[in-house]
Amino acid sequence: MAGKKKSRPVVSGLVVLALVGTSGYLTVELRKQDEQGVTEITNVGVLDGSGRSGGSGGESKGQSKGEETWSRLENPARSVLRGSDGQVKAVLTDGARTATLTGPSRTFAEPSSTSSKVSTTDWVRLMPEKWKKGAEKEKWFKDWYAEFEGSKKDDLFTFAFQYVAGAKDKKDAQGIRYAGDASFGPLNTTGAEGGDLRLEQSDFYDYLGVQYPFRDGVIGAPETARAKSVDCSGYMRLVLGYRARYPLMSSDNAGDGLPRTANGMARSKQGVDVLPLAGVTAKDRPSGIDQLQPGDLAFFKLDQRTGERLDHVGMVLGYDTEGHLIFVSSREEVNGPTIGDVGGVSRLDGNGYYAKTLRSAKRL
Repeated sequence: MAGKKKSRPVVSGLVVLALVGTSGYLTVELRKQDEQGVTEITNVGVLDGSGRSGGSGGESKGQSKGEETWSRLENPARSVLRGSDGQVKAVLTDGARTATLTGPSRTFAEPSSTSSKVSTTDWVRLMPEKWKKGAEKEKWFKDWYAEFEGSKKDDLFTFAFQYVAGAKDKKDAQGIRYAGDASFGPLNTTGAEGGDLRLEQSDFYDYLGVQYPFRDGVIGAPETARAKSVDCSGYMRLVLGYRARYPLMSSDNAGDGLPRTANGMARSKQGVDVLPLAGVTAKDRPSGIDQLQPGDLAFFKLDQRTGERLDHVGMVLGYDTEGHLIFVSSREEVNGPTIGDVGGVSRLDGNGYYAKTLRSAKRL
């Protein structure tokens, strides 16, 4: 695939018919639109700079430093920094490295596949150390915050949207294409993996087309057929690991850091479980999403063929202009990273396909 793509290529009608004919599990039409009904999950507050906070637990009085005030919130335990006007400037969660900072407003959109737009002042960045109560007094944090307060430097969301449809290619000094329109995976022409339209198991090094040495000594070897492709967990590893430098495991079992699969990530000890996993059945759907913040990883149970395994992961982006909580993930129906509506609207609230199949969430 040479050159910049304005949109993802459309597979010919004959090929699609052939693939669908071999698949008993194609779900595009079943998930195309948000189902109407009782809203079983209600979003009551991601921190939005207005003094309103997500999650339960009262806010304790904190200490002031000049025009800034620190306070504590629970469920999960976290520190909140506010300016003299009471507006939230930073949210930092105990045991997590991702921090939500308030910065310049920006809008994320994907007009080719959805009318949703997310306008936000949230910037999610990776701290050099895990947060703990009182860390605002430590030198490492003071230096880090001084660098990123109000900064427009690339954050996790910037990285994530450098792989959606039409994203421009970016290359490093060695000529490696590290960003640009990504695919989900190669077409499944043999009917493998249950007859899905596209093959899974494309990791970040497949997208890059280069070998990657993991810290446990394993060398990730890219497959030519998977060039410029990342499945859902590979996409998270590309954004969080290769781009933001969060440690990566070579598999779900070897090494330390972020595991290879959505199931491995959800069940790992990395980060903080903000929506703890109760199980994988419909009755185990979280009863509320109040604790979710931008940058959290959301985990889903989409496919009954995978047994007890969770099989999809995305990143919470924020509220769209209609008030729905949106996530971004890599999906086979759109053939790559998306906040689109193809195969199911990208909402965590309401009663749609992905809202119904949400099972847990983690803050790294």
